[in-house]
Amino acid sequence: MQAGASVLDMFLELAAISSPSGRERDVADRVHSFLHDLGLATDEDDAGGQIGSDIGNILCRIPATCEGTPIFLNAHLDTVPPTAPIEPVVGFDGIVRNAGDTILGADNKAAVVAMLAAVRDRLADGRPHAGIELVFTPMEEVGLQGAKRFDVSRLEAEFGYCYDHAAPIGAIVMAAPSQRSLQLTFRGRASHSGMAPEQGRSAILAAARAIATMPFGRIDDETTTNAGVITGGIAGNIVAPGCVVSAEARSRSPKRLTAVVQAILDAATAAASETGCEVETAVTREYETYRFSSGEAPVELAMRALETCGYEPIFIESGGGADANVFNAAGKRCLNLCNGAAEIHTSDEHIAVADLEGMTAVTVALIDCARSGV
Repeated sequence: MQAGASVLDMFLELAAISSPSGRERDVADRVHSFLHDLGLATDEDDAGGQIGSDIGNILCRIPATCEGTPIFLNAHLDTVPPTAPIEPVVGFDGIVRNAGDTILGADNKAAVVAMLAAVRDRLADGRPHAGIELVFTPMEEVGLQGAKRFDVSRLEAEFGYCYDHAAPIGAIVMAAPSQRSLQLTFRGRASHSGMAPEQGRSAILAAARAIATMPFGRIDDETTTNAGVITGGIAGNIVAPGCVVSAEARSRSPKRLTAVVQAILDAATAAASETGCEVETAVTREYETYRFSSGEAPVELAMRALETCGYEPIFIESGGGADANVFNAAGKRCLNLCNGAAEIHTSDEHIAVADLEGMTAVTVALIDCARSGV
């Protein structure tokens, strides 16, 4: 990326580079190079070796030139896996889409370029700022892995922002859920399905009954569950001796999350018992919920920045996780701002050029509003 490129050209370049989780190096190198061309130092930690990525977390610190509140900005460099070449194109309607039948990568490269362009623009005009830190993470899409291994004590900023929720600019994510991943491993007994089916114990049947009786989908306004992957069996003429179900539960209510996870485990246990099978269960804590109130400093600053740029702030609550969950759990407040991306993780993913430019302006306004007396 050229230091003087428009935010659109920067996005088109980055979006065209495939960077599924674990293979973010090409994009990371361009981020390093762009910041180095601005005369800024970057540091990359060793998280990649711990999580199976070819990069670590990237930190760039721009020291304060005036009094105020230092802030950090966060974006992730990975995408969900593209299933075809990525060819971003700008339509006559001013919308960037992929010409191919796969993702665009606006999640989260739209945030990456907005942050980089804003820092470049603010440094170019020499306006004072209270300190800026940039944190770029790998493997967000597969469990926020990079952020989990970032040492937040390295940050001097009091709080920060990420742009990682697909909704119109102006929306502020005030709360996000906790997530638990569940693996349910059913074990039965193999037998010939035509000659001796009664001697078998079908692990697939046990799994099916468990899924049929577990709480599923949207449970309430704060809670969802899903069974997303089922693997098992040997052949069509063999009663399945094994079956594994990968499921999840999310809720912004810790009490409801505990209850729904237990309901899934109870459904698995009952189904195994009814079918003469055994079940082994494992629950993994993926990330924790957080909630902001309207009077908190990160929210107040975001509202001022949005209003400065002509956007009406609105408060929403999310059903998805982001690096913000990890930062908040680690004691470093991080607010998720929506950046206009739409239909993320699908072949219909798109973002308006106006939103790329708009979030760049919002980022500049965040930096400006963080100065004392602004």
